Amino acid sequence: MATRTKKGASRDGKMSLGSHLVELRKRLFRAAAGIILGSIAGWIASEYILNALRAPITQLAVDQNRNAALNFTDITGAFDLRIQIAITVGIVISSPVWLYQIWAFLVPGLTKKEKAYSVGFVGASIPLFLLGCYAGWLVVPHIVELLTSFATSQDSAIISARGYYDFVLKLVLAVGIAFVLPVFIVLLNFVGVLSAASIIKSWRIAILVIVLFTAIATPAADVVSMFLLAIPMVFLYFAAYGVAWIHDRRAAKAAARLETELAA
Repeated sequence: MATRTKKGASRDGKMSLGSHLVELRKRLFRAAAGIILGSIAGWIASEYILNALRAPITQLAVDQNRNAALNFTDITGAFDLRIQIAITVGIVISSPVWLYQIWAFLVPGLTKKEKAYSVGFVGASIPLFLLGCYAGWLVVPHIVELLTSFATSQDSAIISARGYYDFVLKLVLAVGIAFVLPVFIVLLNFVGVLSAASIIKSWRIAILVIVLFTAIATPAADVVSMFLLAIPMVFLYFAAYGVAWIHDRRAAKAAARLETELAA
C-alpha cells in the first residue's frame, strides 16, 4: 500500500527546492494577509490609542502647571502617525498568525527534541513578551513625568508627536524584550549551549551588553531612563542563571546515577 506524502514531496518525505519556495510563498502570503487585516483593525483603534498616548502629556499640564501638548510638524503628520500606529497594532494582534506560519514552515525540519524545546520557548516567550510590553506601558506615564520635570514650570512642553510615539514604542519593546531574555538564556542552557557556570562567569560582559542595549533602545539621551530599563534586565539575567544552575545540578545528578547503574 502506497504511503501518503505531502504535496510536492518525494516518497521519502523530502521536499524539493521548488516545493520549499512554493511553501515559503504560501506562508508569507498568509502572514502578510494577517498583518493587513490586523492593520485595518489598528486603524479603527488608532484614534483611541492616540488618545491614550496623549494622556500622560495632557496630565503634565495639570501636575506641573505648564503648557503641554503634542505637536505635528507638518500637514500629513497626524495621518502618518495614525498609519504607523495601525501597522504596529496590526503586527502585534496578528502575531499568532505569522508566528504560526513561521513555525509551520520550520517544523518539518526539526527533530522531536527540538520541537519540544521550540514549543516551550514560544509558549513561554509570547506571554512574557506581552506582559513585559504591558509593564512598559504602565511605566510610560512615570517616565514622561520624570523626564519632563527637568524643565522648569515656566517652560512649555510642546512635544513632537512622531518622536514621542517612537519613544513610547521603543520603551515598551525594550521592557518586553527584557522579560523574554531569561527564557532565551534558559533555552540555551537546556540545549547544552550554555552552562550555568559560563552564564555567571560572563556576568560583567552581560551587564555591559545590557547597558549598551538600553542606551540604544532609549531615545532620550539621559542616564535615568537608561538605568530604569537596565536594572530589571540585569535582575532577570541573574534569575536565568538561578534556573540554569538548578537544571545543571539535576542533570549532573542524573548523569552520576546513570554512571553508577552502568558500573554496577
